[in-house]
Amino acid sequence: MLDNLQHYWSGAFLAANGFIALNLIGALLLGAFVGYERSYNGRAAGMGTYGLVCMASTALTVFVGHAPLWYGGATSDALVDPTRVVQGVVTGIGFLGAGVIMRDGLSISGLTTAASIWAVSAIGVLLGVGFYAAALLMALLCVLSMSMLQRLEAWLPGRSTLEVCLTFSSTGSPSFEELIAKAESHGYRVLRDGLRISFTDSRPMWRFCVVALDRFRAASPASLAQQLATSEGVASFSIVPVRN
Repeated sequence: MLDNLQHYWSGAFLAANGFIALNLIGALLLGAFVGYERSYNGRAAGMGTYGLVCMASTALTVFVGHAPLWYGGATSDALVDPTRVVQGVVTGIGFLGAGVIMRDGLSISGLTTAASIWAVSAIGVLLGVGFYAAALLMALLCVLSMSMLQRLEAWLPGRSTLEVCLTFSSTGSPSFEELIAKAESHGYRVLRDGLRISFTDSRPMWRFCVVALDRFRAASPASLAQQLATSEGVASFSIVPVRN
């Protein structure tokens, strides 16, 4: 028993603890570095969440490399498979990432945050197995991808989708073909298969999506709102960008 206690204060054991501690500090800093981009943009998961995920991933992988020191050296002959530990880390982080994905109608938010949480766990795994330069590079690439690629995507030609909900007065609603023609005159294409019609307070309500054929040339959502506000027969409306 005394021999086991002495093992916990041996030079090799203290050196392993110091090495693990340095890895944990580095993981916390790298995770917080990636999480700052999310907190800066007002996301729910911020520096604390990312730092904890990265540090936990590092802790669960770095200790596997010191199996001969476990339990006072009693497991010196233990066979450990690090890949199974990594598999467990990835699976556990998947549940955490799913918790930040939110769906509101056709809009889905939180995908970037979920993907970045999964990526920061990989940063922790790289730190835990000793690939420090690769972990640092991946942290930098994560921040750049979340901050710069969105700007590049907004600058490149593309299409945007809007979900439109129209509530008509009791006098009736226009024909769907008329609505399609009006949308096309503003640079939008109506998705015919997505039309949903319901009645609220004895008023017809149409819900459908329109796609901007060229988001730089199509009318802005504010311009569409002005047109709908002055349209005859429209009692109320809503225009919501569809985000994925």
